[in-house]
Amino acid sequence: MKKSIVAALQIGSDQGTAATVEKILGYETQIRESGCSLLVLPEAILGGYPKGADFGTKLGYRTPEGREDFLEYWNEAVDINGPEVAELCGLAKRCTTTMVVGIIERGGSTLYCTALFIAEDGTIAGKHRKLMPTATERLVWGQGDGSTLPVVETSAGRVAGAICWENYMPLLRATMYGKGMDIWCAPTVDARDIWVASMQFIAYEGRNFLVSACQYQGPPNGKTYLDPAWPADEPLIRGNSIIISPMGDILAGPLRGEEGLISAEIDLDDIVRARYDMDIAGHYARPDVFKLTVDERPRPAISCITNDNSTE
Repeated sequence: MKKSIVAALQIGSDQGTAATVEKILGYETQIRESGCSLLVLPEAILGGYPKGADFGTKLGYRTPEGREDFLEYWNEAVDINGPEVAELCGLAKRCTTTMVVGIIERGGSTLYCTALFIAEDGTIAGKHRKLMPTATERLVWGQGDGSTLPVVETSAGRVAGAICWENYMPLLRATMYGKGMDIWCAPTVDARDIWVASMQFIAYEGRNFLVSACQYQGPPNGKTYLDPAWPADEPLIRGNSIIISPMGDILAGPLRGEEGLISAEIDLDDIVRARYDMDIAGHYARPDVFKLTVDERPRPAISCITNDNSTE
């Protein structure tokens, strides 16, 4: 089937992981009634995006209070085989929809900003760890490697994507275009007007559908780590979820100023129509001039060499 429904769920993580899971589950009826085959959730929706926090870090020193803040944040993060993810796997199965979920993933003591792909049968279909955390995100998140760049087969089409400002990495985009994806998923917390323009450009560049889900977090409500100049009645993250066609047209959204679910019907034949005059990984690629090499080997911190010269 070439036609299907895709959707984005815009909610916030500011009440903690357990409350966020319950909030997501509370949308089960709406998700099912939308008939969506693909549902994208925002960046860091499980584990949280602590906008405004500095974790007690200044250039050259860290504070004990900041270390406690990191411990608290680490405790809110999730394990892929943990109960929070299991709850969402159950939701995906009940709603018969593939889900792309932004999580803060525990990898030992290191945290990763990850997009988790949950298949419509409730199994884990893959994950993508953010390759380059943006600015001070690098204080609390590790870097992913080339081993987590999946394209996932779904009933809606071939799904891939990037997290927030990774979308501005042209070589990452070229890699995913080359893998033949149909639907670009962009979990984010970027609520600026220019994000919409960027998403339209990426959909138009790749001639693919695009679903971007942004968090919505309300006014500060006394959060002590924020800049005191932050307006008391202004949302921390206003939302910006949007769905875009292969020709860069907005199909749904942008949703701002509230939580909610947006959806749109897509037709994969529109991708072929759009690529008639520009197929960025096909007749527009010029491999005789340009060459991109992607290292998809896992990069563990330690590789053990055994007596038979194999590695673990």
